[in-house]
Amino acid sequence: MPLPTFTPTLAACALAAAMSHLSADARAQLGAAMPAQGETKASAPRLVLNGALRMRTLTDAGNTTINEYATNTGQIIAYAWQGPTMPDLRALLGKYADSYRAGAGTAPADGNLHVSRVARPDVIVESGGPMRGYVGRAWLPAALPPGVTANDFQ
Repeated sequence: MPLPTFTPTLAACALAAAMSHLSADARAQLGAAMPAQGETKASAPRLVLNGALRMRTLTDAGNTTINEYATNTGQIIAYAWQGPTMPDLRALLGKYADSYRAGAGTAPADGNLHVSRVARPDVIVESGGPMRGYVGRAWLPAALPPGVTANDFQ
């Protein structure tokens, strides 16, 4: 039996629906400053990767765990998530949401309903997993500090 394909139009509609899901509790966005501890329900930031980044963890309204990564200056450069619901990508991506949506709308259908990767010059978003088991990450490739790669975001 052939695998069903995800047409670009259907993919764009699904992504728009996922992006409109209002489940994230994050108050910051990619490229913005990490909020002060008292402004969110997130954990206190901790240093990771030998001090190259600060990371804090929050759980959104859909019970999805979101790790937020920022440089030492406080600029948020990446998110990674895992949980039963997709996070609110529009909220997480902020000003990069339109670029992501444009890339998703032109992505070729590869027949895999459970995995997507949108790579734009300004933002890269990978997501996948079965229902109730979503995982993904989004990052700003140009903002990665020396020695930090996308594989460091989990």
